[in-house]
Amino acid sequence: MKRVKLGRSEVEVSEICLGTMTFGNQTDEADAHAQMDRAAGIGMTFFDTAEMYPVNPVRRETVGLTEEIVGRWLAQQGNRDRVEIATKITGPSQTVRDGAPYDGATVRACIDASLRRLQTDRIDLYQLHWPVRGTWAFRQNWTYAPEPDKDRVLDHMADVLDAVGQAVSEGKVRAFGLSNETAWGLTRWCDVAERTGGPRVASIQNEYSLLYRLFDTDLCETAVQEDVTLLAFSPLAAGLLTGKYAGGAMPDGSRAAVDKQTGGMGKLGGRLTGRAIAASDAFGRLAADHGWDPVHMAVAWQLTRPFRNVPIIGATDRHQLDHLIAGLDRSLPADLVKSIDRLHRDHPLPY
Repeated sequence: MKRVKLGRSEVEVSEICLGTMTFGNQTDEADAHAQMDRAAGIGMTFFDTAEMYPVNPVRRETVGLTEEIVGRWLAQQGNRDRVEIATKITGPSQTVRDGAPYDGATVRACIDASLRRLQTDRIDLYQLHWPVRGTWAFRQNWTYAPEPDKDRVLDHMADVLDAVGQAVSEGKVRAFGLSNETAWGLTRWCDVAERTGGPRVASIQNEYSLLYRLFDTDLCETAVQEDVTLLAFSPLAAGLLTGKYAGGAMPDGSRAAVDKQTGGMGKLGGRLTGRAIAASDAFGRLAADHGWDPVHMAVAWQLTRPFRNVPIIGATDRHQLDHLIAGLDRSLPADLVKSIDRLHRDHPLPY
Protein backbone atom coordinates (compact mmCIF):
# COMPACT_ATOMS: atom_id res chain seq x y z
CA MET A 1 0.00 0.00 0.00
CA LYS A 2 1.23 3.50 -0.81
CA ARG A 3 2.53 5.74 1.98
CA VAL A 4 1.57 9.35 2.70
CA LYS A 5 3.26 11.99 4.84
CA LEU A 6 1.08 13.89 7.27
CA GLY A 7 1.60 17.55 6.42
CA ARG A 8 5.16 18.69 7.01
CA SER A 9 5.70 16.23 9.85
CA GLU A 10 7.99 13.20 9.77
CA VAL A 11 5.04 10.86 10.28
CA GLU A 12 4.40 8.62 7.29
CA VAL A 13 1.24 6.49 7.17
CA SER A 14 -0.57 4.09 4.86
CA GLU A 15 -2.79 5.85 2.30
CA ILE A 16 -5.85 4.18 3.85
CA CYS A 17 -6.54 4.29 7.61
CA LEU A 18 -8.56 1.81 9.66
CA GLY A 19 -11.02 3.48 12.03
CA THR A 20 -11.81 1.79 15.33
CA MET A 21 -14.83 3.63 16.73
CA THR A 22 -16.99 0.46 16.95
CA PHE A 23 -14.34 -1.60 18.80
CA GLY A 24 -15.81 -2.58 22.15
CA ASN A 25 -19.43 -2.01 21.20
CA GLN A 26 -20.68 -3.31 17.84
CA THR A 27 -17.30 -5.00 17.30
CA ASP A 28 -16.07 -7.36 20.03
CA GLU A 29 -12.41 -7.54 20.96
CA ALA A 30 -11.66 -10.74 19.05
CA ASP A 31 -13.07 -9.33 15.83
CA ALA A 32 -11.34 -5.99 16.44
CA HIS A 33 -7.98 -7.73 16.75
CA ALA A 34 -8.71 -9.83 13.66
CA GLN A 35 -9.45 -6.63 11.71
CA MET A 36 -6.18 -5.05 12.81
CA ASP A 37 -4.31 -8.24 11.87
CA ARG A 38 -5.94 -8.22 8.43
CA ALA A 39 -5.24 -4.52 7.86
CA ALA A 40 -1.61 -4.72 8.94
CA GLY A 41 -1.17 -7.78 6.75
CA ILE A 42 -1.90 -5.77 3.59
CA GLY A 43 0.14 -2.74 4.64
CA MET A 44 -2.74 -0.72 6.12
CA THR A 45 -0.69 0.25 9.15
CA PHE A 46 -2.48 3.44 10.20
CA PHE A 47 -5.11 3.09 12.97
CA ASP A 48 -7.30 5.91 14.28
CA THR A 49 -8.97 5.89 17.68
CA ALA A 50 -10.09 8.38 20.37
CA GLU A 51 -10.47 8.57 24.13
CA MET A 52 -14.30 8.72 23.86
CA TYR A 53 -14.62 5.56 21.70
CA PRO A 54 -16.54 3.31 21.26
CA VAL A 55 -19.54 5.16 19.88
CA ASN A 56 -23.13 4.36 18.90
CA PRO A 57 -23.85 5.05 21.65
CA VAL A 58 -21.16 6.85 23.67
CA ARG A 59 -21.45 5.82 27.33
CA ARG A 60 -19.52 7.01 30.37
CA GLU A 61 -18.69 3.45 31.35
CA THR A 62 -17.06 2.66 28.00
CA VAL A 63 -15.00 5.83 27.49
CA GLY A 64 -11.44 4.72 26.73
CA LEU A 65 -12.38 1.10 25.99
CA THR A 66 -11.40 1.22 22.31
CA GLU A 67 -7.93 2.54 23.19
CA GLU A 68 -7.59 -0.34 25.65
CA ILE A 69 -8.52 -2.87 22.96
CA VAL A 70 -5.98 -1.35 20.56
CA GLY A 71 -3.42 -1.34 23.37
CA ARG A 72 -3.88 -5.03 24.09
CA TRP A 73 -3.42 -5.78 20.37
CA LEU A 74 -0.18 -3.77 20.32
CA ALA A 75 1.09 -5.60 23.39
CA GLN A 76 0.21 -9.02 21.98
CA GLN A 77 1.66 -8.38 18.53
CA GLY A 78 4.81 -6.61 19.62
CA ASN A 79 4.75 -4.65 16.36
CA ARG A 80 4.59 -1.07 17.62
CA ASP A 81 7.38 0.07 15.30
CA ARG A 82 5.48 -1.17 12.23
CA VAL A 83 2.17 0.67 12.77
CA GLU A 84 1.00 4.27 13.26
CA ILE A 85 -1.47 5.14 16.02
CA ALA A 86 -3.66 8.25 16.03
CA THR A 87 -5.94 9.23 18.89
CA LYS A 88 -7.90 12.28 20.04
CA ILE A 89 -8.84 14.28 23.10
CA THR A 90 -12.61 14.77 23.34
CA GLY A 91 -14.05 18.23 22.90
CA PRO A 92 -16.65 19.54 25.37
CA SER A 93 -19.00 16.59 25.98
CA GLN A 94 -21.32 15.72 28.86
CA THR A 95 -20.13 12.11 28.58
CA VAL A 96 -16.46 12.99 29.10
CA ARG A 97 -15.29 15.37 31.87
CA ASP A 98 -18.91 16.51 32.41
CA GLY A 99 -18.72 18.93 29.50
CA ALA A 100 -15.64 20.79 30.73
CA PRO A 101 -13.51 22.27 27.93
CA TYR A 102 -9.92 21.14 27.54
CA ASP A 103 -6.93 23.39 28.15
CA GLY A 104 -3.21 22.75 28.21
CA ALA A 105 -3.29 20.98 31.56
CA THR A 106 -6.14 18.73 30.40
CA VAL A 107 -4.26 17.88 27.21
CA ARG A 108 -1.16 16.85 29.16
CA ALA A 109 -3.21 14.60 31.46
CA CYS A 110 -5.17 13.07 28.59
CA ILE A 111 -2.05 12.28 26.57
CA ASP A 112 -0.69 10.34 29.53
CA ALA A 113 -4.02 8.55 30.02
CA SER A 114 -4.17 7.55 26.34
CA LEU A 115 -0.58 6.28 26.47
CA ARG A 116 -1.50 4.04 29.42
CA ARG A 117 -4.58 2.66 27.70
CA LEU A 118 -2.72 2.12 24.44
CA GLN A 119 0.21 0.47 26.28
CA THR A 120 2.71 2.48 24.28
CA ASP A 121 5.30 5.17 24.89
CA ARG A 122 4.25 7.40 22.00
CA ILE A 123 1.28 8.54 19.93
CA ASP A 124 2.05 9.12 16.26
CA LEU A 125 -0.74 11.67 15.77
CA TYR A 126 -2.54 13.44 18.60
CA GLN A 127 -5.72 15.26 17.57
CA LEU A 128 -8.30 17.61 19.06
CA HIS A 129 -11.60 15.81 18.44
CA TRP A 130 -13.46 19.10 18.00
CA PRO A 131 -12.80 22.71 18.98
CA VAL A 132 -13.61 24.15 22.39
CA ARG A 133 -15.28 27.13 20.71
CA GLY A 134 -17.77 24.95 18.79
CA THR A 135 -17.94 23.71 15.22
CA TRP A 136 -20.33 23.51 12.29
CA ALA A 137 -19.62 19.77 11.97
CA PHE A 138 -22.16 17.05 12.81
CA ARG A 139 -25.00 18.78 10.93
CA GLN A 140 -24.64 21.96 13.00
CA ASN A 141 -23.85 23.90 9.81
CA TRP A 142 -27.55 24.63 9.35
CA THR A 143 -27.69 26.83 12.47
CA TYR A 144 -24.02 27.57 13.24
CA ALA A 145 -23.48 30.95 14.91
CA PRO A 146 -19.84 31.67 15.89
CA GLU A 147 -19.11 33.94 18.83
CA PRO A 148 -16.78 36.96 18.46
CA ASP A 149 -14.12 35.87 20.99
CA LYS A 150 -10.91 35.91 18.97
CA ASP A 151 -8.51 36.90 21.76
CA ARG A 152 -9.74 34.12 24.05
CA VAL A 153 -9.52 31.58 21.23
CA LEU A 154 -5.95 32.56 20.35
CA ASP A 155 -4.87 32.37 24.00
CA HIS A 156 -6.46 28.92 24.24
CA MET A 157 -4.63 27.76 21.10
CA ALA A 158 -1.30 28.95 22.49
CA ASP A 159 -1.94 27.12 25.77
CA VAL A 160 -2.84 23.85 24.02
CA LEU A 161 0.10 24.08 21.61
CA ASP A 162 2.45 24.62 24.55
CA ALA A 163 1.15 21.39 26.12
CA VAL A 164 1.40 19.40 22.90
CA GLY A 165 4.85 20.87 22.25
CA GLN A 166 5.98 19.65 25.66
CA ALA A 167 4.68 16.16 24.83
CA VAL A 168 6.55 16.27 21.51
CA SER A 169 9.80 17.26 23.24
CA GLU A 170 9.32 14.36 25.67
CA GLY A 171 8.80 11.91 22.82
CA LYS A 172 5.19 11.18 23.77
CA VAL A 173 3.66 12.67 20.60
CA ARG A 174 5.11 12.78 17.08
CA ALA A 175 2.60 14.99 15.23
CA PHE A 176 -0.37 17.24 16.01
CA GLY A 177 -3.73 17.26 14.25
CA LEU A 178 -7.19 18.78 14.33
CA SER A 179 -10.63 17.32 13.76
CA ASN A 180 -14.02 18.83 12.88
CA GLU A 181 -12.30 22.20 12.37
CA THR A 182 -13.16 25.18 10.19
CA ALA A 183 -11.03 27.03 7.64
CA TRP A 184 -10.61 29.96 10.03
CA GLY A 185 -9.66 27.64 12.88
CA LEU A 186 -7.12 25.74 10.80
CA THR A 187 -5.50 28.99 9.67
CA ARG A 188 -5.29 30.35 13.20
CA TRP A 189 -3.77 27.15 14.57
CA CYS A 190 -1.07 27.44 11.90
CA ASP A 191 -0.50 31.13 12.71
CA VAL A 192 -0.25 30.56 16.46
CA ALA A 193 2.18 27.67 15.96
CA GLU A 194 4.38 29.89 13.80
CA ARG A 195 4.25 32.75 16.32
CA THR A 196 4.93 30.62 19.41
CA GLY A 197 7.17 27.92 17.96
CA GLY A 198 4.59 25.27 18.83
CA PRO A 199 3.95 22.11 16.83
CA ARG A 200 2.48 22.77 13.39
CA VAL A 201 -0.81 21.22 12.31
CA ALA A 202 -0.06 18.10 10.24
CA SER A 203 -3.60 16.89 9.56
CA ILE A 204 -7.28 17.70 9.86
CA GLN A 205 -9.80 14.91 10.35
CA ASN A 206 -13.14 16.03 8.94
CA GLU A 207 -16.11 14.25 7.43
CA TYR A 208 -15.84 13.86 3.66
CA SER A 209 -17.69 11.65 1.21
CA LEU A 210 -19.62 11.64 -2.06
CA LEU A 211 -22.60 12.92 -0.04
CA TYR A 212 -20.77 15.40 2.19
CA ARG A 213 -18.36 17.71 0.37
CA LEU A 214 -18.17 20.81 2.57
CA PHE A 215 -14.39 20.40 2.58
CA ASP A 216 -14.18 21.14 -1.14
CA THR A 217 -14.09 24.95 -0.93
CA ASP A 218 -12.46 27.12 1.75
CA LEU A 219 -11.12 24.21 3.82
CA CYS A 220 -9.62 22.57 0.76
CA GLU A 221 -7.78 25.74 -0.21
CA THR A 222 -6.57 26.28 3.35
CA ALA A 223 -5.29 22.71 3.67
CA VAL A 224 -3.48 22.88 0.33
CA GLN A 225 -1.83 26.25 1.04
CA GLU A 226 -0.88 25.29 4.60
CA ASP A 227 0.25 21.77 3.60
CA VAL A 228 -2.18 19.95 5.90
CA THR A 229 -3.39 16.42 5.12
CA LEU A 230 -7.10 15.58 5.24
CA LEU A 231 -8.04 12.45 7.17
CA ALA A 232 -11.49 11.82 5.70
CA PHE A 233 -13.86 10.15 8.11
CA SER A 234 -17.14 8.54 7.10
CA PRO A 235 -16.18 8.05 3.41
CA LEU A 236 -19.21 5.74 3.10
CA ALA A 237 -21.51 8.37 4.67
CA ALA A 238 -22.12 6.23 7.77
CA GLY A 239 -23.15 3.33 5.53
CA LEU A 240 -25.52 5.21 3.23
CA LEU A 241 -23.22 4.65 0.24
CA THR A 242 -23.16 0.89 0.78
CA GLY A 243 -26.75 0.68 -0.47
CA LYS A 244 -27.97 -0.98 2.73
CA TYR A 245 -30.54 1.81 3.30
CA ALA A 246 -31.75 1.82 -0.32
CA GLY A 247 -35.40 2.77 -0.64
CA GLY A 248 -35.59 3.58 3.08
CA ALA A 249 -34.66 0.10 4.37
CA MET A 250 -33.15 -0.31 7.85
CA PRO A 251 -31.45 -3.71 8.10
CA ASP A 252 -31.03 -5.44 11.46
CA GLY A 253 -27.59 -4.80 12.92
CA SER A 254 -27.02 -1.67 10.84
CA ARG A 255 -25.73 1.46 12.53
CA ALA A 256 -29.12 3.18 12.23
CA ALA A 257 -30.94 0.15 13.65
CA VAL A 258 -28.53 -0.17 16.59
CA ASP A 259 -28.87 3.55 17.31
CA LYS A 260 -32.66 3.26 17.38
CA GLN A 261 -32.55 0.18 19.59
CA THR A 262 -30.37 1.99 22.13
CA GLY A 263 -32.62 5.03 22.46
CA GLY A 264 -31.40 7.16 19.57
CA MET A 265 -33.29 8.53 16.59
CA GLY A 266 -31.91 6.01 14.11
CA LYS A 267 -31.01 8.85 11.73
CA LEU A 268 -27.23 8.29 11.47
CA GLY A 269 -26.47 11.54 13.24
CA GLY A 270 -28.80 13.51 10.95
CA ARG A 271 -27.53 11.89 7.74
CA LEU A 272 -30.50 9.61 7.09
CA THR A 273 -32.83 11.89 5.14
CA GLY A 274 -35.04 11.33 2.14
CA ARG A 275 -32.67 13.36 -0.04
CA ALA A 276 -29.68 11.36 1.22
CA ILE A 277 -31.38 8.07 0.36
CA ALA A 278 -32.21 9.39 -3.12
CA ALA A 279 -28.61 10.52 -3.62
CA SER A 280 -27.21 7.22 -2.34
CA ASP A 281 -29.51 5.29 -4.66
CA ALA A 282 -28.35 7.44 -7.59
CA PHE A 283 -24.66 6.82 -6.80
CA GLY A 284 -25.43 3.11 -6.46
CA ARG A 285 -26.96 3.04 -9.93
CA LEU A 286 -23.99 4.96 -11.33
CA ALA A 287 -21.57 2.45 -9.83
CA ALA A 288 -23.54 -0.47 -11.26
CA ASP A 289 -23.67 1.13 -14.71
CA HIS A 290 -19.86 1.29 -14.71
CA GLY A 291 -19.32 -2.18 -13.26
CA TRP A 292 -18.27 -0.97 -9.82
CA ASP A 293 -19.31 -1.96 -6.33
CA PRO A 294 -20.64 1.26 -4.71
CA VAL A 295 -18.40 0.78 -1.65
CA HIS A 296 -15.28 0.44 -3.77
CA MET A 297 -16.28 3.43 -5.91
CA ALA A 298 -16.82 5.65 -2.86
CA VAL A 299 -13.38 4.89 -1.38
CA ALA A 300 -11.51 5.01 -4.70
CA TRP A 301 -13.07 8.40 -5.46
CA GLN A 302 -11.43 9.84 -2.35
CA LEU A 303 -8.00 9.16 -3.84
CA THR A 304 -8.83 11.17 -6.98
CA ARG A 305 -9.20 14.44 -5.08
CA PRO A 306 -6.80 17.36 -5.78
CA PHE A 307 -5.45 17.45 -2.22
CA ARG A 308 -3.62 15.06 0.09
CA ASN A 309 -6.27 12.81 1.53
CA VAL A 310 -6.25 9.65 3.70
CA PRO A 311 -9.69 7.99 3.86
CA ILE A 312 -10.58 6.37 7.18
CA ILE A 313 -12.53 3.18 6.55
CA GLY A 314 -14.39 1.32 9.27
CA ALA A 315 -16.10 -2.04 9.56
CA THR A 316 -18.24 -3.57 12.27
CA ASP A 317 -16.90 -7.04 11.45
CA ARG A 318 -14.11 -8.81 9.60
CA HIS A 319 -16.34 -9.67 6.61
CA GLN A 320 -17.13 -5.99 5.98
CA LEU A 321 -13.43 -5.17 6.15
CA ASP A 322 -12.62 -7.95 3.66
CA HIS A 323 -15.18 -6.48 1.28
CA LEU A 324 -13.64 -3.02 1.60
CA ILE A 325 -10.12 -4.35 1.07
CA ALA A 326 -11.17 -6.22 -2.07
CA GLY A 327 -11.57 -2.92 -3.93
CA LEU A 328 -8.50 -1.06 -2.76
CA ASP A 329 -6.36 -2.02 -5.74
CA ARG A 330 -8.67 -0.36 -8.29
CA SER A 331 -8.45 3.20 -9.63
CA LEU A 332 -11.44 5.11 -10.94
CA PRO A 333 -11.42 5.81 -14.69
CA ALA A 334 -11.64 9.47 -15.73
CA ASP A 335 -15.10 9.12 -17.27
CA LEU A 336 -16.54 7.77 -14.03
CA VAL A 337 -14.96 10.63 -12.05
CA LYS A 338 -16.65 13.10 -14.41
CA SER A 339 -19.97 11.30 -14.02
CA ILE A 340 -19.63 11.52 -10.25
CA ASP A 341 -19.09 15.29 -10.49
CA ARG A 342 -22.18 15.67 -12.66
CA LEU A 343 -24.27 13.61 -10.24
CA HIS A 344 -23.02 15.68 -7.32
CA ARG A 345 -24.57 18.76 -8.93
CA ASP A 346 -27.93 16.96 -8.96
CA HIS A 347 -27.67 15.96 -5.29
CA PRO A 348 -25.74 18.71 -3.42
CA LEU A 349 -25.45 18.46 0.37
CA PRO A 350 -28.33 16.00 0.89
CA TYR A 351 -28.05 16.12 4.68
